[in-house]
Amino acid sequence: MAHDDRVAIRDAVGRLHRESGLPMVFGGAITGRDRLQITEFVGAKSGTMRGLRVQAGSGLGGKAMAMRRPVLVNDYARADAITHDYDEAVTGEGIRTMVGVPVLVGRSVRGVLYGALRGTVAIGDRVVDSMVTVSRVLEQDLAVRDAMERRHPSSAIFPLPEEHALEQAPPEIRRRLLDLAGRVDDPDVRDELMDVVAHLAGNDGATPEAHLEEVPAAASGSVVPRVRLSPREREVLAQVAMGHTNALIGERLGVGAETVKSYLRTAMRKLGANNRIEAVVAARRFGAL
Repeated sequence: MAHDDRVAIRDAVGRLHRESGLPMVFGGAITGRDRLQITEFVGAKSGTMRGLRVQAGSGLGGKAMAMRRPVLVNDYARADAITHDYDEAVTGEGIRTMVGVPVLVGRSVRGVLYGALRGTVAIGDRVVDSMVTVSRVLEQDLAVRDAMERRHPSSAIFPLPEEHALEQAPPEIRRRLLDLAGRVDDPDVRDELMDVVAHLAGNDGATPEAHLEEVPAAASGSVVPRVRLSPREREVLAQVAMGHTNALIGERLGVGAETVKSYLRTAMRKLGANNRIEAVVAARRFGAL
């Protein structure tokens, strides 16, 4: 699980860099009991922090882990609200201002996302909010993946060891590649990713969308139509996947919480799901989200 968390945190760090505008962002996954290892960086100028192991309660990230909430300091070297076990590594990057946001799944801390500035300019609420939002999306992604692995252990995501194994790639691999293609700016790289997805689907160049129109039934091996959700149902499920409550979803979509519940119930019925998490898992499996 630690390896998968690291891959997810790497993706989240890239997204955080794009959405926060911070010059340096980084993060790491929990690798042992109450211990974090920082492995993912964007904007680093030295290697002083790479591989740094942070104990819960120590330093800024350790405090965020222990308190389970974001922690911000505007002058790291002089901050008396944190311990200074890692000053040499932090100052080696020239960091002055830093914020750490814990990644929580259920009752467990799974990692920490960091943002940093090399000056004493304060990090504003908008930036902190964007960090929290990215963290919440990551938390939901990890929760969904955990649920999928519990219900379908054989579909757990592992690196494909050989090129010939592509034909046996599970649908989740195709979904992740599609998601990655949608976030790539370079058109050549995006097209290449789409070609890989088409190859995995065995479509000989057909578009992934055409493949997703039909889904193999788990028991019989027959083909069943893709579940079709209304645009509003997809919007609600997308918000659920981000970890938002019904009240917040209603506020964002301009409808009441009861209306959100109605859309969610309808989507759950179409997807054969018993709860919110199952609905998100099923929607992604069927290509409806």
